[in-house]
Amino acid sequence: MKKGFKSIALMLVVMMFAVIVAACNKNESKVSVGIVLPTKDEPRWVQDEQRFKDALSGTKYTTEILFSQGSSAKEKENVETLINKGIKVLIICPQDGDAAASAVEAAKKEKIKVIAYDRLITNTDAVDYYVTFDSEAVGAAQAQYLVDHAKGSGEPLYLYAGAASDNNAFLFFKGAWKVLQPKIADGTFKIANSSEAIALKDTANFELPRDRDQLSKIIGQITTNWDANEAKNKAQTHLTAAAADMKGDVAILAPNDGTARSIADVFASDKAITSYVVTGQDAEKASIQYVIEGKQSMTVFKDVRTLVKDAMGMAVSILDGKAVATTGEYDNQKIKVKAKQTNVITVDKDNVKKELVDSDYYKADDFKGLK
Repeated sequence: MKKGFKSIALMLVVMMFAVIVAACNKNESKVSVGIVLPTKDEPRWVQDEQRFKDALSGTKYTTEILFSQGSSAKEKENVETLINKGIKVLIICPQDGDAAASAVEAAKKEKIKVIAYDRLITNTDAVDYYVTFDSEAVGAAQAQYLVDHAKGSGEPLYLYAGAASDNNAFLFFKGAWKVLQPKIADGTFKIANSSEAIALKDTANFELPRDRDQLSKIIGQITTNWDANEAKNKAQTHLTAAAADMKGDVAILAPNDGTARSIADVFASDKAITSYVVTGQDAEKASIQYVIEGKQSMTVFKDVRTLVKDAMGMAVSILDGKAVATTGEYDNQKIKVKAKQTNVITVDKDNVKKELVDSDYYKADDFKGLK
């Protein structure tokens, strides 16, 4: 009997030790701020990863950053992983604004504060804050560049957009359309590649969410899904189908740098294209080299350093129990989300050195031919 009691006692001690160790390990794995980013396949998000880590260094808080790799299912799994690690704040850049709703609703049930980062999460009340660049201003800057560099009248205008699943794509295009539409109406530009845009050419301004269905018709025709290969294929299809009067000197609204480079390469290879002006955004290194070489006309510089600091500053304010500073709000089709906005800068070959090298965003030796 004594031997049996000893065995039971030993077993109880082992079990208690295991519980204590598990509790300690669980406590050690606690994370203050969970961050979910869309993919590791684009330079922008990899750079953001390190910037987020740097922004939290020197504080008493910890972070873990996970990537969704273009999958909303993986995104939800990432959020659940972070919830289980005890996060108090979730910063998330959604792969799909609507699909991310269920993931952040799970966070809300655990009383976790949710900050939508760069892209708005739509159709849910489980978003507390939104940190963003002024997305309409991005589109307006792209469009204004095309207007400022238009050649004569009747210039063919090729329109491209981001992913229909990304609310930002609507905001970018909305901002661009407001600038371009008067110049379409007065004959400066003629739309080359979207029958839906032609059908709506007399609509001076789209309001969201009221006119989302109308915008969806245009974006559905010209979407690149933020994918360089899809942009390339679409541009090739459009140029193959284009009549002679839709070539010559052309203007191209490309939504971001990755698609801009692909589209520019296609237009540059068509002998019937005399010249082109093509837009972009994000100031990716490869596109800055294209700008220097004259292959891409401009990019909209969104200083991600500021955006990251704003997002992490907001998270720290929440953790410290302090008031969160905001500058506006965005309608996500369910609620109006309080937002902190960051300004954007138009960059072309004339100011690329000043804005991107002199500001220490990039190093001069990252590029060839920089003056």
